[in-house]
Amino acid sequence: MVGRSNVGKSTLLNALVGSKIAITTPKPQTTRVPIHGIVSRPEGQIVFVDTPGVFTQMRDSLSKRLTRSVSEALQDIDMVLYVVDPTREIGDEEKAVMRMMDHITCPKILVINKIDIYRKPFYDFFMDLKEKFTDVIEISAKQGTHVKSLIEMIYQYLPKREETFYPEGQLTDISHERWLAELIREKLFLRLRQEVPYSVHVEVETVEERDRVLYIKATIYTTDERYQGMIIGKGGRGIREIGQSTRKELEGVMDRQIYLDLHVEVNPHWAEQYL
Repeated sequence: MVGRSNVGKSTLLNALVGSKIAITTPKPQTTRVPIHGIVSRPEGQIVFVDTPGVFTQMRDSLSKRLTRSVSEALQDIDMVLYVVDPTREIGDEEKAVMRMMDHITCPKILVINKIDIYRKPFYDFFMDLKEKFTDVIEISAKQGTHVKSLIEMIYQYLPKREETFYPEGQLTDISHERWLAELIREKLFLRLRQEVPYSVHVEVETVEERDRVLYIKATIYTTDERYQGMIIGKGGRGIREIGQSTRKELEGVMDRQIYLDLHVEVNPHWAEQYL
């Protein structure tokens, strides 16, 4: 799945798989590494790859790494879902993705998202592109509209193979620790403003049982001391709120008591180390 930032790829991945495996926020570049979502049915197994949004306005090392990861994810795939948002003006990011699509020779499905929104001024622009694609479908990832139809369409064009890549019932290839780290990062994105979220990375170091409580220790890395202060907040209020919102969601999903131990450290080179 490819597309510009904030077209709803991660929301669509969660809808396709039927579970929250990718974090979603209103901010661009929420997804940083390709995430695999797995759908297993009698017809076969589909492995979706949710890629970072193409974002051309920023020239920092993180943005360059994310854009490179999109190109790498397009290697050795069987099909591309090009997800678009007809409510947003066509910009450089959209044009960059369209150039990528020109070089794709496998089946390509144009997925027009957000049909639940009444005003879609760029709908006709994308419909005019349909001749360049194997098929076209209109969906609402947020509402789940036509998501099942999209799955049926994918099965029509996928090549037949005997083997499956993952056991039946497995929904993603990301580890439990990585999923926990992503959930914490989601809460950071939702709470922090402007450039601060893009300066952070989360690593979960410990997940263990302690007196019938699941103890989770995680470190939030940021690139600058001033961001560290913003994340921690006055009197530690910021980091407490992030921890509380993460713990609340985890306890709801896992149906058990969680103790979340968060620390904030400065590491200007975390992108080179972890991505």
